[in-house]
Amino acid sequence: MIATPLDSAVLDSKEQYVFYHKMIDFALKEIIVSTQEHRILNENEIRLFKQYTDLLLYSIEAMRVKYMYDEEENMKVDLTDSGFPNYLEFRYLFNDLELREEFLNKLTDIETLKDDFLDTLMRKKQPISKRNLFQASSIVYYSSAKKEYIFNRFVQGKIQELSNQDTDYLVSWSFYDVTHNRPFICYMYFNYDGRDVNGYKDEIYKVLKNTSDREMALDTMAYAIDKRLPKVFPKLIKRIDLGPIHNVFAKDENEITHAILDGISKKNIPLESFAVSLKIDELASQSEFKEGGFFSKQTYQKWARTFRQRYVFAPHRIIQLLHNKTPDVMNKLALPPVQVSDLKIDK
Repeated sequence: MIATPLDSAVLDSKEQYVFYHKMIDFALKEIIVSTQEHRILNENEIRLFKQYTDLLLYSIEAMRVKYMYDEEENMKVDLTDSGFPNYLEFRYLFNDLELREEFLNKLTDIETLKDDFLDTLMRKKQPISKRNLFQASSIVYYSSAKKEYIFNRFVQGKIQELSNQDTDYLVSWSFYDVTHNRPFICYMYFNYDGRDVNGYKDEIYKVLKNTSDREMALDTMAYAIDKRLPKVFPKLIKRIDLGPIHNVFAKDENEITHAILDGISKKNIPLESFAVSLKIDELASQSEFKEGGFFSKQTYQKWARTFRQRYVFAPHRIIQLLHNKTPDVMNKLALPPVQVSDLKIDK
């Protein structure tokens, strides 16, 4: 899949960057709290969910700093049922930070820039030029942003040993799907046919990266993992599809997005109104069976049908709007729309 920025909206002002970042930051933090309060995820899953969303938030903050005063380039927000930055933005971040020293050497020395700022403000009584503001924000960006905290196309979590549960181990991973421009977070509960799972972890991580780094039918993903890891017996696979974030920047065909955009255009709801969709697919093993020759039998899982649950998170006023405008969508949710706090942005 070749990612292109054609289906993207461009953020082209400082005010838009601040507005967008506050919205995404607020929405993701509210979802973390709400999924825990409503027990949509268990304790282990919530902790891992927070770690992956922290990487997302760190990356989006780095984008804000990178583009804040850049007059030549603008950040692109995906329009195609996402609301998140276009996947290419994460690639650009990662590539930038691989060349950190080279970029820093090209920028004006910090002390020289400080002296220039003071002279302009104190002696000349003039505002700082956009060029110098861009230099300053670039220094902050290249000096403080760390490559290892950028949300990459595939992010691997560690294997955890579980106690007092039906399965012995849990492994998680996350990926940013290039087609949808949305993050997905996955969990696999499994048993292991061997002494030490850590001796087999590199093989597990390799197979997950090669088979499970994009959105696909969950049973297809499960079968690929099961087949390529003969010592691993997957028992439950859970995948979270985070998004879209329905907001003023979106232009997709989603009913919820249309209801919110219509409400904003008619001034029935404020500009910062938002809702977040979240889907959880679960696939559980019903039983096992063996296949192969006499000396090379492999144990496979017989999977149940994929079980999907949909959730919507929104402030109270938006929930009322969605009940009125999209009742069919609201009636199909696993829970009534989950109320989160109102976002207030001073304009």
